[in-house]
Amino acid sequence: MERGSESAAVRRHRVGAERRERPAFQPRPEREALAQEPLEDAGGSGGGVGSGRTRKRSAGDPGTGLSEARAALWLALYLLALRALVQLSLQQLVLRGAAGLHGDFDARRARDSLEHITSIGPRTTGSTENEILTVHYLLEQIKLIEIQSSSLHKISVDIQRPTGSFSIDFLGGFTSYYDNITNVVVKLEPRDGAQHAVLANCHFDSVANSPGASDDAVSCSVMLEVLRVLSTSSEALRHAVVFLFNGAEENVLQASHGFITQHHWASSIRAFINLEAAGVGGKELVFQTGPENPWLVQAYVSAAKHPFASVVAQEVFQSGIIPSDTDFRIYRDFGNIPGIDLAFIENGYIYHTKYDTADRILSDSIQRAGDNILAVLKYLATSDMLASSSEYRHGNMVFFDVFGLFVIAYPSRIGSVINYMVVVAVVLYLSKKLMQPKHKTINYMKDFLCGLAITLISWFTSLVTVLIIAVFISLIGQSLSWYNHFYVSVCLYGAAAVGKIIFIHTLAKRFYYVNASDQYLGEVFFDISLFVHCGFLIILTYQGFCSAFISAVWVVFPLLTKLCVHKDFMQHGAQGKFIAIYLLGMFIPYIYGLYLIWAVFEMFTPILGRSGTEIPPDVVLASILAGCIMILSSYFINFIYLARSTKKTMLTLILICTVTFLLVCSGFFFPYSSNPANPKPKRVFLQHMTRTFHNLEGNIVKRDSGIWINGFDYTGMSHITPHIPEINDTIRAHCEENAPLCGFPWYLPVHFLIRKNWYLPAPEVSLRNPAHFRLIAKEQTPWDSIKLTFEATGPSHMSFYVRTHKGSTLSQWSLGNGTPVTSKGGDYFVFYSHGLQASPWQFWIEVQVSEEQSQGMVTVAIAAHYFSGDDKRSSYLDALKEKFPDWTFPSAWVCTYSLFVF
Repeated sequence: MERGSESAAVRRHRVGAERRERPAFQPRPEREALAQEPLEDAGGSGGGVGSGRTRKRSAGDPGTGLSEARAALWLALYLLALRALVQLSLQQLVLRGAAGLHGDFDARRARDSLEHITSIGPRTTGSTENEILTVHYLLEQIKLIEIQSSSLHKISVDIQRPTGSFSIDFLGGFTSYYDNITNVVVKLEPRDGAQHAVLANCHFDSVANSPGASDDAVSCSVMLEVLRVLSTSSEALRHAVVFLFNGAEENVLQASHGFITQHHWASSIRAFINLEAAGVGGKELVFQTGPENPWLVQAYVSAAKHPFASVVAQEVFQSGIIPSDTDFRIYRDFGNIPGIDLAFIENGYIYHTKYDTADRILSDSIQRAGDNILAVLKYLATSDMLASSSEYRHGNMVFFDVFGLFVIAYPSRIGSVINYMVVVAVVLYLSKKLMQPKHKTINYMKDFLCGLAITLISWFTSLVTVLIIAVFISLIGQSLSWYNHFYVSVCLYGAAAVGKIIFIHTLAKRFYYVNASDQYLGEVFFDISLFVHCGFLIILTYQGFCSAFISAVWVVFPLLTKLCVHKDFMQHGAQGKFIAIYLLGMFIPYIYGLYLIWAVFEMFTPILGRSGTEIPPDVVLASILAGCIMILSSYFINFIYLARSTKKTMLTLILICTVTFLLVCSGFFFPYSSNPANPKPKRVFLQHMTRTFHNLEGNIVKRDSGIWINGFDYTGMSHITPHIPEINDTIRAHCEENAPLCGFPWYLPVHFLIRKNWYLPAPEVSLRNPAHFRLIAKEQTPWDSIKLTFEATGPSHMSFYVRTHKGSTLSQWSLGNGTPVTSKGGDYFVFYSHGLQASPWQFWIEVQVSEEQSQGMVTVAIAAHYFSGDDKRSSYLDALKEKFPDWTFPSAWVCTYSLFVF
């Protein structure tokens, strides 16, 4: 007979007999006695620890407890099966049967456009490739579409070449100035015209030395095909659709600013869809919406055929921890327009490299993006809400897709109500245990609090353990060993984190909970995990995070599962039926957790290969892995107490971690790969430059030339030196303390991320069209400041830097909104670009001098970057570039740096 089925009278009689038969000299610990007291049944009352007395754990009894091998096998197979299901859902790019009808998007046509655009080569703003060849192709295709269009629609085309300036707080803050850049703008509207419009945005320019297939030629190809489908449709549109093919996004969002602040169609825009990339191919993720305007999320939910969206991605991206930005910011901040931001995120290892080619983007990726964009644009262009979008502005949305099948979306205020209802349910569940009469709950209360402390200690020590390993790996120069072999990080940091958690709980089980039963401890530690997740739910909801729904999922389903299995568990223990039902109940939180974990690593692992020399990537990855392990282990901690032993599991984890650690320390795992099928290159910038420094009198006091080398990851040049011995630590670049940004020609203000660089002496650069910079006016203003007016001419990309001297401040200038914006470090950074033709750049700065200095009042410098044309290359630069191994991506160009003191 099971003890759970005994009557209360029989139990009291047997307990009394057992106590009378017990030797008088053998004390019975209070924990054992009270842990074995029956509490109310959870299945009946919702709050009890057990339906009957549980047995004392006996180390010598092989029949008690769960088999270690069985438990480990169940959990390992379970997680592997869930991971396989997640991978299967991610590989299913297109839901078959959702596309292919007449009038639908055709990926083959879009691929033809993609291949034509990328065949032009790199398309930097100001280059012939960008300003003439690509623009000509776009206009040619738009003309063909116009000829084929239905009489229901009218197509208008405009070539915009705006000039403007703005400041942005991206990368620490800087100011941008653009002149005569190119936008190709197409408006599709009803034959009688339309008052309101929805905008679709892509950019056809690329970074230097990359064909830019995913970023962002594929999006422009998709937009061309969407334009064709909509224009030939027999269904009339209610609103206009404006297609913006912008030619200067890689110049830090300049072309979108030129459109939204200056184009005559901009005032009719009520919403937008921005197509971007942070990777190459795969699924396009909706990672930003709004601000507010929940109707836009509903539009995507209703229309998208292959949804892939997450409010989690939105809150992560908008937190600023990802060093990137999109045109979404420009339309939001300067146009006050709501929108949807989509981006390809897979395979970020080759983003912005020479490997970003058309053949790496699957046709199914193009098809799904086209289906989605077409459907959403059509929905918005025929929607009643677009015209009166301001009426639906308020409120945020919780939204997330379910494995690409459909999207769940609801207002955040409703989410908050749901979350707090879940919290109330947990409070009721736990309070029925905690609020029992004192003699029945004192052990539970004490063991719960001690168990909570043990759990937090186990998580903390697991984090400390992996951080110690990560720091050591970084110090010995073996960072990024997992960059080309992600399983290395799992075997090294993941095994260490899991092993440490099991070790701490095993110690607690053996030395602290020595007399408590397995079932009792299983109950306690389940409740602890539930309590922790509920705590996160409260915090996230209180802080207003829409992502709090994840914590709600990790509370609701485990709680329901617990209520379902509780009676069977207390009667029969951790048998096969209990394990099967328990794991089945955990299916939704765990599979969705793995789904999000995949997205985290898919996004962040490649970023750590280009995050600069100051952030130890192993420390970051180890921390993320440890956090994921804490989450995934939370509802499996009770298995440590249900199992008879954990010795073999810990030994296996120690072996895996130790072997991996030794292999990593020996350099067995090389971080980079030149595998044509799956390249993971090391990124290096090579700038052949000549620097000229002038004093206050205008005389040259220093002039040198060399190759300025920047590695974009933590390993620096350690892997390059064996292949190119002249690049070593003896040529580390030294900061010019009195010069803005250390006297180097930074293309963007990322100096705070990359503090280690190298300077290899080289011959002076020879330019056909050198840059010129001069002071054309110096005048005293009526308010006692000094106004300096400059003129600069040069290549399509230049950077202007300012550093004020002691006793001087930069009060205003003719750039941005007139208020100077400092970059990190206190200097001022201005990013300048122009199109194919541009007049000399004239601007002024105003310096307020409170104290005269013999060394002048301000130091300025200008860097000229030659990204295209004959001046881009030099023979010495080409020769050095050829020496780099094939697992690198050296992006090279010629530049100059000239410094002046006034």
